Amino acid sequence: MRIASTQYQAIMNQSLQFNQDKLSRLTQQMASGQRVMLPSDDPVDNVRLSRLQREESAFTQYRDNIAAVQIRLSKNEGYLQNMINDMMGGRDLLVWASDGGNAPADLQAMIQPLAALRDSLFYNANTIDQEGRYVFSGTATATAPMAYDKTQLPGSRYSFVGNTNAQSVVVGNGITQVANENLKGLENLLNQLDKTIATISAPTVDVNDPATRAIVMANLSGFDDTMDLLASKIAVMGGTQNILKTLDANHANVSLSNQNAINEIGQLDMAQAATELNGYQTALQATYKAYAKIGNLTLFAEL
Repeated sequence: MRIASTQYQAIMNQSLQFNQDKLSRLTQQMASGQRVMLPSDDPVDNVRLSRLQREESAFTQYRDNIAAVQIRLSKNEGYLQNMINDMMGGRDLLVWASDGGNAPADLQAMIQPLAALRDSLFYNANTIDQEGRYVFSGTATATAPMAYDKTQLPGSRYSFVGNTNAQSVVVGNGITQVANENLKGLENLLNQLDKTIATISAPTVDVNDPATRAIVMANLSGFDDTMDLLASKIAVMGGTQNILKTLDANHANVSLSNQNAINEIGQLDMAQAATELNGYQTALQATYKAYAKIGNLTLFAEL
């Protein structure tokens, strides 16, 4: 049987190309450690890997969201606790002020610490984060939550201008968590403090006067109401952080399971790959040698 040179060359080129492709593919697989690099490598396992990788990507995002929410809640909890600590000092002053034996000078000595507390609460309520967004404005993060209008009379100068809308963050499959907070209600205490300061600033103030006493006692109740409001928010934040911690641990366990499955399905068997690589290298070398050897013979005729 006679074989044409063109046919012989085509067969040899086809063999060389096949072995080169196999060597290149095995080299890439061994370099990456992955068995399935293209859908054609294993269509069934490729589908399984794609599903697992999508799930793993989702869990990674959930855990990132949880971490961000936990940081925000922890900071907010600290801000609110500091405000409560400051309020306790102001409340003690008003308990003292409600003592009927205080002279006008005694009451006026309380003006500076009460004014400092009022201004401190106003400042803390308008706290901004590292990105320049207001922390306690609800979803209106570009607006300072507490506003001050000096043209109004004491007792009505402060107002809450944020909102109470919730910003929900996805922390699981079908699970969301409110990540923001607002200080709606604090304006009442600020106005009561402002009115108390204005009242006890009068030179002849008498704490036993029914009108003066009513203002001081209303402010005292305002402290209690506001501290209860903030304490309830802190309690909710603490419970939320515990829930998020448990949820994050669950995500970590599922993620670990997914990663193990991805490794089992997609990881390359290095020993088997090395054996195959050696085989294709041997076949390639044999093909080159055969090509060179046969090329020097005259057994084949040109067509």
